[in-house]
Amino acid sequence: MLDKYITPVIKPLLHPVVSLLDKRQVTPDQLTVIGFIIGLLAVPFLALSLWNFALAAIILNRIFDGLDGALARHQNSSTSAGGFLDICLDFLFYAAIPLGFALANPEQNALAAAVLLAVFIGTGSSFLAFAIPAEKLNLDKPQFAYKSFYYLNGLTEGTETIAIFVAFCLWPQYFAELAYSFALLAGITIVTRVYGGYHTLKTQTINQQISATKNADKDTLETDN
Repeated sequence: MLDKYITPVIKPLLHPVVSLLDKRQVTPDQLTVIGFIIGLLAVPFLALSLWNFALAAIILNRIFDGLDGALARHQNSSTSAGGFLDICLDFLFYAAIPLGFALANPEQNALAAAVLLAVFIGTGSSFLAFAIPAEKLNLDKPQFAYKSFYYLNGLTEGTETIAIFVAFCLWPQYFAELAYSFALLAGITIVTRVYGGYHTLKTQTINQQISATKNADKDTLETDN
């Protein structure tokens, strides 16, 4: 929900770093992989209850995630392969954080982590499943035109997910309560994405079929004349 507002604010802040990285001949894919590795360090930190170190790893992961896309656009090197790598590693990182809290305190956190992971599967699958037919139907991407593929909006997006991860680290004793609350909001996102995505694709398909029929009729009339 907040991504479309936060992204335009963050982008200008990345320009100096992006220019430096470009001069150093760093590639976007390198940043993606390095950021992912840093993000995974949060898991052992969480398991050992080193909350501040885990928080630092999470924040650094998100910084690298912003830098790789900005660098790709700066170098005019955005590719489907890069977008694929980025989103795959993003979702693996998202899944790793609840796992870390489950390892930290299985008795208190395991069930909440499992619920959160199940909801992440729903938000991720609805997000990615829509992107495939959206690309096929050439749907416009007015809010995220710079992305490699279609970003389907929702109540809980990247910004909200990172905010809850930060909250987990700041108040780890309330992980279960925070996880259940976020899972409820993410559940609403799943429902709205499935409903909205289905009707959007159905309407778009019908419109294209009508347009194709009209064009075929027009061609027939021109041939007869």
